[in-house]
Amino acid sequence: MNNIRNRSDRWFDVVNNALIVVIGLICLLPFLHVLAKSLSNQASVMGNKVTFYPIGMHLEAFRFVFAHTRFFEALQVTLLVTVIGTALSLTITILAAYPLSKPEFKGRKPILLLYVFSMLFYGGIIPGYILMKGLGLLDTVWAMIVPLLVVPFNLFVCKTFFEGIPEGIEESAKIDGATNFRILRSIVLPISLPVVATLGIFYAVGYWNNYFHPLIYISSIDLKPLQLFLFETIANTEELLQEQPDSVRLSMAPEGFRAAMVISSIVPILLVYPFLQRYFVTGMTLGSVKG
Repeated sequence: MNNIRNRSDRWFDVVNNALIVVIGLICLLPFLHVLAKSLSNQASVMGNKVTFYPIGMHLEAFRFVFAHTRFFEALQVTLLVTVIGTALSLTITILAAYPLSKPEFKGRKPILLLYVFSMLFYGGIIPGYILMKGLGLLDTVWAMIVPLLVVPFNLFVCKTFFEGIPEGIEESAKIDGATNFRILRSIVLPISLPVVATLGIFYAVGYWNNYFHPLIYISSIDLKPLQLFLFETIANTEELLQEQPDSVRLSMAPEGFRAAMVISSIVPILLVYPFLQRYFVTGMTLGSVKG
């Protein structure tokens, strides 16, 4: 009986691993195709000869992106928004989730209902625009930060994690005279690093990929973040290349330029994510189970 069970387990592992490999390839191949286009010469790209590896190594598209576009200026705006927004969002989310994780907190249920309501219903684009205009945030960096300051789903993940921390740890600290803020800073947060890292990734990726709010609230060229710049540049590739000298225009395919833009915009987040991936998985597991 054990041999049959072990054999079934082995076959399950083989099939499961094979499916994971297939799904991974399905996700990876489009990226490899775009990367290959960005590194291939004009004739190969225009002739649709590029598949998953570059043909005739060619870096002209990347040189043009870095030297003749606002790529680095847009990247600086996105980095600024991502760093400031993530720090503020984590701070506000933690400060809100901690008291809401305490059953004795007065007004806990109505406040939680408001967060749930905001998850299900959205006021709309026009009220949001009027609000930003009334606050004087239009065409400022804060217009890209304030709408994403607190994501209810992230708050509930954090609250659920705090609820799983043994009460005895905090009660012993209160006996020693520690305040609630001291308990949160010195005891709860060190225990909660996995879920904090998880929420940090969620918020950072959200700010990094945010395209909708800049599109509505930002009009100044100098304040346009990377994703909005990427969209406008790709949409106007033909016009942009027409303005360049013949030596540049004839040496680079529009598709290759678009591919180089896409690759350049996702490389920074790809470099950071692997270092935080273990916190992402651990934090989601711990934050999803009330212990």
